[in-house]
Amino acid sequence: MDKILEQWGTVRPGLDVSAMGVVGRISRASRLLERGVKAYFDEHGLEAWEFDVLATLLRAGRTLCMSELAGAAMVSSGALTNRIDRLVAKGLVTRATSADNRRLVLVSLTDEGRRVVTGLLDGHVANEDRLLSGLAPDERAELAALLCKLLRSLGDTDL
Repeated sequence: MDKILEQWGTVRPGLDVSAMGVVGRISRASRLLERGVKAYFDEHGLEAWEFDVLATLLRAGRTLCMSELAGAAMVSSGALTNRIDRLVAKGLVTRATSADNRRLVLVSLTDEGRRVVTGLLDGHVANEDRLLSGLAPDERAELAALLCKLLRSLGDTDL
């Protein structure tokens, strides 16, 4: 990124490209972090999105309707339907229609789903800690606060 910014400085000396440096570094960090998270789940035969859905159900501590699950997992309802289909096929969640409202589809962890997500949770947290090991605890807190501020300024309300 420094090389790119230097090149822009040579070609367009009056152009402030500092924002390009920030956006570029955030994009690159995102790709590298996603790669590191994916590698962990690959070792365990799971997709990161599968863990996210299972962890969302575990965190909630209860059955969730599809709209609650979509909001908590930060995915669209269309994407979630496909994901739930795949998790049902693997025996990790169940899906049922609400007895009170047949339009509501309820999703629950199976015993196997609970076992899988619980078994991977500590390793996942350790992996993310390893991925951020280049930052001291106070730097992590500062970065988290700055990213929250940036996300709010971009209109993200799901912090």
